[in-house]
Amino acid sequence: MRTTVAPVTEGPAQETGGCAGVASPSFETVIGLEVHVELATVSKMFCRCSARFGGEPNAQVCPVCAALPGALPVPNRRAVEYAIKIGLALHCRIGDRTRFDRKNYFYPDLPKAYQISQFDRPLAQDGYLQVGGKRVRIRRVHMEEDAGKLLHAEAGGGSMVDLNRAGVPLVEIVTEPDLSSPEEARLFLQQLRTVLAYLDVSDLRLEEGSMRCDANLSLRPAGHSALGIRSEVKNLNSFRAVERALGFEEKRQERILAGGGRVVQETRHWNDPEGKTLSLRSKEEANDYRYFPEPDLLPLVVPPEWVEKVRAELPESPDERLARLRDEDGLSAYAAEFIVAAPEMAGFYDRCRTVYPHPKTIANWLMGEVSRLLNAGSGALTQGSVEPDGLAELLTLVDRGVLNGATAKTVLEEMFHSGERAAAIVTRKGLGQISDEDKLEAAVGEVLSANPRAVADYRGGKTGALGFLVGQVMKLTKGRGNPETVNRLLRGKLEGGD
Repeated sequence: MRTTVAPVTEGPAQETGGCAGVASPSFETVIGLEVHVELATVSKMFCRCSARFGGEPNAQVCPVCAALPGALPVPNRRAVEYAIKIGLALHCRIGDRTRFDRKNYFYPDLPKAYQISQFDRPLAQDGYLQVGGKRVRIRRVHMEEDAGKLLHAEAGGGSMVDLNRAGVPLVEIVTEPDLSSPEEARLFLQQLRTVLAYLDVSDLRLEEGSMRCDANLSLRPAGHSALGIRSEVKNLNSFRAVERALGFEEKRQERILAGGGRVVQETRHWNDPEGKTLSLRSKEEANDYRYFPEPDLLPLVVPPEWVEKVRAELPESPDERLARLRDEDGLSAYAAEFIVAAPEMAGFYDRCRTVYPHPKTIANWLMGEVSRLLNAGSGALTQGSVEPDGLAELLTLVDRGVLNGATAKTVLEEMFHSGERAAAIVTRKGLGQISDEDKLEAAVGEVLSANPRAVADYRGGKTGALGFLVGQVMKLTKGRGNPETVNRLLRGKLEGGD
């Protein structure tokens, strides 16, 4: 039962300022995470209502998700398949016979006064996720339905409930208490999000709540194996919030224990603007929810051939792709990690690689100019304004000497805004590189005549003046001069005494 309690006295220092910090050498930090992920199915977990985010409040509701008498649930096969995918990607054992249970609690956003979840027979368990050099064990991956959402009016205006989200399919991913710092918890969540993004089973929008995390943290004396008393922290809406909240909670518990106090097992709310956790309620245990098998649903039998079919359809994992980009394409660890971090970037790279056989050049452009334009809001790789073969065409024009690097950046920006191909832009705007030595020699002569001081500086040993002169020639040629030819002609004139 959810019982709201007043803050309890925990010892000499119940609240502390600040949010960052590491437990003192006297204590070890132990963290376990519970991650909820909404599945990107068309319909809800147990009915045919739309699972789309948003919409008019209570417009995506039927007798099943509104819990009207006599309405019976029917499991969503696609949701089960997505959950199997997640379990396999996390190296879990998929149970051949699982079942749904009722998790009983009373709250205004839960129309049935219970949530259909899984208790002692989860779909998947005993897996792991590799985070850097550490293997974090996954205790279980189980399916359940989401609750509705309370909408709170201004002060004194009461609250309303929107049941559009009620019944949306979820998986809950529960780790063992294997994480040992707030930073490690953040890195785990980032790695988990990358793995799930490759599976394409959720949109993973933290700001919309389609990926949510509750974190359990406790401290224990250094060198001890027994777990300390934990606090569960909720309202963590970003990876940064997870790290900040756990940093605060780590220091709060440390001060309590160091002062001879006792940490109370409870649920705490992260207040992001104030940078601290606040007591919310006493921590529930499994028996508080009075779990029992869902009588309206038969046990779910998962045939081995279904599991193997899903396994065969799994995409290349982030770790596998990372190894391929390093070992086969020769990318640096940094470049490979940058590309693999986002599935759309990795997919773009692979498709470009099939038509342009210079992986390091592709990687450099993706990390540099392409990322700059994306960060500036010039669309997205998935929107198709620049296709992989379009970038390959642009890079080929640079290789052939039609464009220099500076002009190619201008062309790429135009491609992002217009969707036009590189060759068409070059032709329409007359942006082809000038390699004709007679034209460039004339431009060089004009620049040297106009900048006698820079000429004297160079001849007096200030070699940096050459860069200025090259820039002036490029300016005169509107960035179209062949840089190598310009450099050679300038050196010849300057060192030849003309």
